[in-house]
Amino acid sequence: MTDTPTTPLDDERDGQPGDDVVARVLERAASRASAYTIFSPAQAIQTRSLDGSGDGDQYDREDRAALRRVAGLSTELEDVTEVEYRQLRLENVVLIGVWSQGSLSDAENSLRELAALAETAGASVLDGLLQRRPNPDPSTYLGKGKAEELRQTVAALGADTVIADTELAPSQRRALEDVVKVKVIDRTAVILDIFSQHAKSREGKAQVELAQLEYLLPRLRGWGDSMSRQAGGQVGGAGAGMGSRGPGETKIELDRRRIHTRMARLRRQIKEMKPARDAKRANRDRNEVPSVAIAGYTNAGKSSLLNRLTSAGVLVENALFATLDATVRKSATTDGRPFTYADTVGFVRNLPHQLVEAFRSTLEEVAGSDVIVHVVDGSHPDPAAQLATVREVIGEVDGRDIPEVVVFNKSDLVDDDQRLVLQGLEPTAVFVSARTGEGIDVLLAKLAGLLPEPEVELDLLVPYDRGDVVSHLHDSGRVLTTDYDEQGTRVHARVYPSDVAALSPFVRTETADAVETAEPAAS
Repeated sequence: MTDTPTTPLDDERDGQPGDDVVARVLERAASRASAYTIFSPAQAIQTRSLDGSGDGDQYDREDRAALRRVAGLSTELEDVTEVEYRQLRLENVVLIGVWSQGSLSDAENSLRELAALAETAGASVLDGLLQRRPNPDPSTYLGKGKAEELRQTVAALGADTVIADTELAPSQRRALEDVVKVKVIDRTAVILDIFSQHAKSREGKAQVELAQLEYLLPRLRGWGDSMSRQAGGQVGGAGAGMGSRGPGETKIELDRRRIHTRMARLRRQIKEMKPARDAKRANRDRNEVPSVAIAGYTNAGKSSLLNRLTSAGVLVENALFATLDATVRKSATTDGRPFTYADTVGFVRNLPHQLVEAFRSTLEEVAGSDVIVHVVDGSHPDPAAQLATVREVIGEVDGRDIPEVVVFNKSDLVDDDQRLVLQGLEPTAVFVSARTGEGIDVLLAKLAGLLPEPEVELDLLVPYDRGDVVSHLHDSGRVLTTDYDEQGTRVHARVYPSDVAALSPFVRTETADAVETAEPAAS
């Protein structure tokens, strides 16, 4: 019988076998985290997985899953107050919020949504704290005593980041960092970080970078006197003459100037991308193709609904802001009228103003549509807030006058009592389930009734060598009847007013018919 080689883990430590070291460490970490749990885990991201049978081929999913976070490799500084610029690296976070108005459930729902945002950005939410006060403290956001309690909670949980539920002023963020001794960010920074991770197209990346720079500009911080100044005028040369009286630009002024220069370049690039979008939209307008914009709250199921309607293969993920770039797909009504679906970026409460301005070009799809499909998560605890938030953003892009179809998605997760509540919010809404296909036919029928129809009815006689005219009628108009004789194709169709002039040479009037029938009789 041979001896089995041993390892250091087989030795006894503190009177317990070495084999239990890993189990003891994990058990101690779990008990420590559970001892300080005040806030329930995020409910905004549901745990159920979507059925991918109707979602098509989602090629972006493999790229998004290519990199995963490895726990335990953080090199975060304990004192971050001396660092001028800190890249957003969310790991273990504690959430904070101030409940100043509304009900307690509204404040908790907002904090749960913040937890879902943090999880989407790649963080692990350890705890959440709410303070009841009329207004946030102008110095440290939370009151002085609650800020000290927050410092103790952060130290006990081992958190390295604190996230505030509203946008913090630069002075509030610095003051709170001085108290809690860890990095402090706000809701806007988390949303911007998610957008930077998920943007894929060139235009989307430029829009996100522009929003990030607008957010960063008022939050620049100096880094000490030794590197705070550079020589101005002729000071660096002869040391006399004009320009020698001033110290030149400070380091922070240089950073601001560089940011302004970069922002101007990004705005110019986004403006240069506009003709390409306008050309695509003009092509649809020229063919009189109606447009349906799919708008709604983030994670309400817009991309899933688009995949169910058109098998577009757009990425579907149970995460907030999973898709940012607009996707346009062609479809047709049951009577053959063509139209397009346009999937747009999702909205969220307290959406940063920088993002609304930066993504205004993407939101043009909403403003230029003929019908808006407003998708709402029917299983969400506060669907009324989702409705109000989305309609506010639609109003900001001048889309209030466009016909709207409210769609309560995820109806397979809604019971009868909840349906009654939702019907009270929107009596004309449609209940659908992108997962099971429930209500899709009702939605399509409602869209067909709202889409603009060709107004002018014409009888046309098209020669056989002009098949392009007949094809155009099928693409942009509504063909009612078609007959064939020796002279050509007789088409009875409804067309848009803009097509009447081009089709006038082929119009078959009653007078022309009478002349044609009278000539053989006279002969």
